[in-house]
Amino acid sequence: MPIASPSSLTPVLTHFHDLIVPLWQGPGWNADLALPFEALDADHQPLPPQRYRAMACARQLYLFASLIGEPGAAFAEERAAALFRSLQRHFHDAEHGGWFYSIDPAGQPLDKRKDLYTHAFIIFACAHYWAKMREPLVESVLNAALEVVAQRFATGDGLYEAVLERNWASLDSGPLQNPLMHLAEGFLATLAVREDAQVQAALLALATAMQQRFIDREHGVMMEKPVGAVDNWFEPGHQFEWFFLLKSSAVLRGTALHGSLTRAFAYAEQKGVDKLSGAVSGMLALDGTVRDGTQRIWAQAEYLRALTLRPSSEAVLQRQLQALQQRFLHAKGWHECLDAEGKVSRRDMPSTTPYHLATCYQGLVQHLG
Repeated sequence: MPIASPSSLTPVLTHFHDLIVPLWQGPGWNADLALPFEALDADHQPLPPQRYRAMACARQLYLFASLIGEPGAAFAEERAAALFRSLQRHFHDAEHGGWFYSIDPAGQPLDKRKDLYTHAFIIFACAHYWAKMREPLVESVLNAALEVVAQRFATGDGLYEAVLERNWASLDSGPLQNPLMHLAEGFLATLAVREDAQVQAALLALATAMQQRFIDREHGVMMEKPVGAVDNWFEPGHQFEWFFLLKSSAVLRGTALHGSLTRAFAYAEQKGVDKLSGAVSGMLALDGTVRDGTQRIWAQAEYLRALTLRPSSEAVLQRQLQALQQRFLHAKGWHECLDAEGKVSRRDMPSTTPYHLATCYQGLVQHLG
């Protein structure tokens, strides 16, 4: 993620490299467990730990792996290696396979269930880390995660269960949009680093199944639960996130799902983005009514990244870059959430958020740089 870029990008990249990344090298790092704290407060103090999640460890592994080889980031290789070791040491289930959801503050397994969201991020992080290091152990963990997903979570119709018991017994969770999206992201990261016919076939089957089961036919939007489920909704941020994944992939571009999300982008932008402030709403009903007006930094970042792949959007893109910088970034870090009126509603800074900023900025650098 080079800093050399157009002047409009320099402030946010400098903020990221000089402020946000160091937060997770210093105050955000629990050296005893070799894990990131779950969150820091506004004064950079760790919130009293209740748990440590494998997903958060994997997101931070991605963050530091993405910095390996960059100028001024000599620290990245050592930190990524520590996170990779911690992922295995703290979260891997030696008895049943797969990875636990969380451990307690003392480092003991807490929530022992197996969830797809966690395993998707392990695939994603290990693929990126292996791309940088090419160590056989990293590829073996990547392969193990892919195998667990294929053998344990798959439902046989292109989709995957969201949550299973520790011993892989069913919890009747069914498929949910968000973990499936991140699984697609993990598959794409794997295909970016190696040819893999099985992963490509699984990715295409997933895209077909998402089109059939999660897409509303009228607006093309991706619902959070399968179409027809009770109390369903859609999130503008997820439309933008899916659009970027589909549009940026040679494998997925041109699929029916890509066509749907191109329509969904326009609908989500019309109903879920404030024209003056650029604020992205949290949750919408299918008719476009706002169900939750909370503005989250991740959704703001995903909208900005997706705009890099939309035609004739330079003015909007620059507006949204300013919106992210002025509304969410500040001299001590970032605001995680604003309420519907734009007032800060959450002051903690989770260890998982730098992943969203890193992927956003990479998209911007590729487009503007």
